[in-house]
Amino acid sequence: MKLVRYRAGDEENYGLIDHDKVVSLPHLSKSMNEEFPKRIEDLIMKGTAEVGNAERVLEKATEKEIRDASFQTQNLTLLAPIVYPPKIICLGLNYKDHIEEQRAETPDEPIIFMKPRTAIIGPKENIIKPSFVKQLDYEGELAVVVGKKAKNVSTSDATDYIFGYTILNDVSARDFQFKDKQWTRGKGFDTFAPTGPCITTKNQLRDTTNLRIRTWVNDELRQDSTTRNMIFDISEIVHQISRFMTLEPLDLIATGTPKGVGFAMKPSPKFLKNNDMVRIEIEGIGTLENRVVEANF
Repeated sequence: MKLVRYRAGDEENYGLIDHDKVVSLPHLSKSMNEEFPKRIEDLIMKGTAEVGNAERVLEKATEKEIRDASFQTQNLTLLAPIVYPPKIICLGLNYKDHIEEQRAETPDEPIIFMKPRTAIIGPKENIIKPSFVKQLDYEGELAVVVGKKAKNVSTSDATDYIFGYTILNDVSARDFQFKDKQWTRGKGFDTFAPTGPCITTKNQLRDTTNLRIRTWVNDELRQDSTTRNMIFDISEIVHQISRFMTLEPLDLIATGTPKGVGFAMKPSPKFLKNNDMVRIEIEGIGTLENRVVEANF
């Protein structure tokens, strides 16, 4: 199941995306006199049981009921799936090929940093490049959506705490990141965490060990790799983070980026500039697009 948040006119809602349409789950359940969460956040916190309930409602619904609860995607604005996550936890240097392009050392444990939730934007929203940022970069990443509270979980149990997966672009101002020697400022600007276009539930994306991940800037393919190149896989990441930090429902975990980032390009870096379009595609999830717009401040 692929879940999206959307705006239709003045209404914000959520539903199941199916090719060129979105089936509003609250609208469908109401027409069928079924109890169902009114917000996507509530559905996530209810977990896999509520996903099963949604699947049951869809199977039970008639074609007319589904049609009456559906909207064409061209008439909607897709929004960030989760607007106010408790935390956005990110990993650095978690792909073998990314480490090789930087000639860095392979970490023994996950390198963790965080982004503020004010960095989140949704599909098609603009990445704002302040004029004083000279080295703007992209990082296409698979992101985990945490489904329930997790503390000191084992690797074998880690997926029990996952609701699903989405795409996150870990946009980075490299000039500030490298100047500071730590990454909060360089990665924490407003609009520096585009996410979406959907959340693919874990029952639909059961195997995340070899997902193709690609990033284009305009028409140029920059990143083309697979999650097989991760140093720490999803279960290990959840296990390691939960050892020192309590994970909460709706937390996002960005799991690192593969090779092909702009600052590591040869023979010279290729940083993002005004009007560049960044497109990230991850197998089993979809495509996230955002344009860069330079601001005069």
